[in-house]
Amino acid sequence: MVAPSELSQWFEMVIDCYVEDDSGKPLVNWLKQDWRIFGHAKMDDAHAKELLADVLDDGEIVRRKFLPREQSSSESPQRWDDLRDEMMHRNRWFLDDPIDLDRLGELLDQLIVPTDELPAIWFRARLLSDDVAYSLDAMGAPPAHLAGHGRANPAGIRYLYLGSEPDTAVAEVRPHTGEMACIARFVIPDIRAVDLRDPRGRVSPFILEGAEQISRVRGGLPLLERLGEELTKPVQPRSAAFEYIPSQYLSEFIKKRGFQGVVYSSSVSNGINLALFEPELAVGGEVTLSHVDRVSVAISDCNGANASAGT
Repeated sequence: MVAPSELSQWFEMVIDCYVEDDSGKPLVNWLKQDWRIFGHAKMDDAHAKELLADVLDDGEIVRRKFLPREQSSSESPQRWDDLRDEMMHRNRWFLDDPIDLDRLGELLDQLIVPTDELPAIWFRARLLSDDVAYSLDAMGAPPAHLAGHGRANPAGIRYLYLGSEPDTAVAEVRPHTGEMACIARFVIPDIRAVDLRDPRGRVSPFILEGAEQISRVRGGLPLLERLGEELTKPVQPRSAAFEYIPSQYLSEFIKKRGFQGVVYSSSVSNGINLALFEPELAVGGEVTLSHVDRVSVAISDCNGANASAGT
C-alpha cells in the first residue's frame, strides 16, 4: 500500500505545467483531460479532488483554477490541418512551412507499444474474384508493381496490412454481404512499433524528464491524436490517391525513425490494425475461406443523429 503523500514529487512535476488563472478550471479536470489521470469510472470529481489534496497535502490547491503554460502553436491540430491541406492540394515534396520533425520524433518515441501488448496472431483478408481460393503466397503484401495507394504506403512501396482479428481483417477490405474472403494467419517477431490508437492513454507524464518535457509532450498530444485519426478515418477509393498523402507522410517519417510498423484503430470494427513496413518479417500460416454473412452500416444525418442497419 502506497500512501498518497509518497506520490507528491511526481504529481508536483506534472502540476508545474499549469499556472493559476481564474479563467481556467481545476487541476483535476486538466489531469483527467490531458493524461487520463483519475479516469476510472468510479472516480468522480469529488473523490479525485480529495485524493489529489492528500497527494499534495494541500486542500486549497484543488479548489483553485489553472491554465496550461503557453505552448508553441507549431504542434497544434490547426497546424496539422494546414500542413495536410498543403500536402494534398498545393505542395507535395517541398513544403512552405514543414512541421518540426525533431519535435514530432520526440513525441512518437513516447508511443512505443510494448511487444507483449501486441496480438500473437495477425490476419490478412482478400476478397475472392472467382471461386478459387488464394494460396498463402498470394496473401502477403502485393509485389511492388501492384502495390497501390494505401493508408500508410505510397503506390509502389510494399507494406503489409494486418488486423488483430479475422473479422477486422475482412471488414477492412470493405466486403458486401454474400462475398467470399480468404483469411491468412500471420505471426510476426518482436517489432518496434508506434501505437497511435490513444496517445493520451499511452503517454504517462510520470516517466518524463521534468516539467519542461512534460509540458512539451502535453502540447503535442492533440497533434498525435490527429495523426492517429489520419490512419483510421474512412477514405473513398476515388480520392485515396491524395487523401492518403498525409498519413503516408506520417508513416514514412515513423519508418525513418527506425520503427517497423504503426498500430492504429480500425474504423470499421472493434479490432486494431498494424501497417508493417517490412512485410518479410511476417510468417504466414493457415489460409481459410470465409463467407460474409452480414455487413453493418452506420450513418449520421445533418443534425448529428445516428442510425444503423444491417445488409
